[in-house]
Amino acid sequence: VPEEYKYFHEAGKSMALTHYDARFFRDALPYEEHRIALRNLIRSYLATTSKLGIETWLAHGTLLGWWWNGRIMPWDYDVDVQVSGATMGEMVRRGLNGSFWSYPDESEGTTVDKRTYLLDINPHWSQLERGKGLNVIDARWIDTQTGMFVDITVLMEREPKKMPGVWSCKNRHYYDPWKQLYPLRETVFEGVRALVPFAVEEVLVAEYGEKCLVATEWEG
Repeated sequence: VPEEYKYFHEAGKSMALTHYDARFFRDALPYEEHRIALRNLIRSYLATTSKLGIETWLAHGTLLGWWWNGRIMPWDYDVDVQVSGATMGEMVRRGLNGSFWSYPDESEGTTVDKRTYLLDINPHWSQLERGKGLNVIDARWIDTQTGMFVDITVLMEREPKKMPGVWSCKNRHYYDPWKQLYPLRETVFEGVRALVPFAVEEVLVAEYGEKCLVATEWEG
C-alpha cells in the first residue's frame, strides 16, 4: 500500500492561514475584506455549478449562516459545501478537474473586472476510509488571486455492513440521505440560487446542538 500523502496544502497553521491555499497565497486579507471575498467565492461557485448542472448543497457553518439570514456568518473563515459520490464521479468524468473559471469581481473599489477560480479535485476523493486524516477535503474551489477557497466534501455510503444506507464524509458527519438530505430544497444564499438539505434544522442540531438555532452571539 503506498504511503498516504496530503494533497491540499494550506498557507500556515494558524486559524486564519489554514484557510488559504499555499499555492496562491500572498497576504492574509484584513477582517473588513474577508466576508466580501467569501461572498465572491460562494457566489462564483454556486453560479458556475448551477450553470454546469452540478448538484451541490450548503453544509456546516455555511448552512447555519443560511438558516439565520441567508448570508455568510461575519466570523466565518471559510465556506463549506457537499456533493454526493455520484456527482463527484460525474465531475471527474466530465474533465472538470483542474479547470479554471471566471466570475465578475463584486468587491467595492476593485480594479479587477473578473476573478479566476480553480476547481481542484483531490485524487484521494474516492477513498472510503479516513486514513491519517490528511485528505478529509475532497475538492476545493480556489480563488487564484487570494488563495481562499470553498471546501467540497463527498458524501457516500462508507460502512455498508455497520451502517447500511448511511452517507458520511471522511470527517465523520453522518446523514440519512432519504430523510435528511433529499429532496434538496431550492433557496437563495448571498443573492444566488442554492440548495440546502431537506431536514435542515435536524442536520444543524445534530452537528451543533439545539443552541445553534437560538444563540444570537458567538464568542462575544
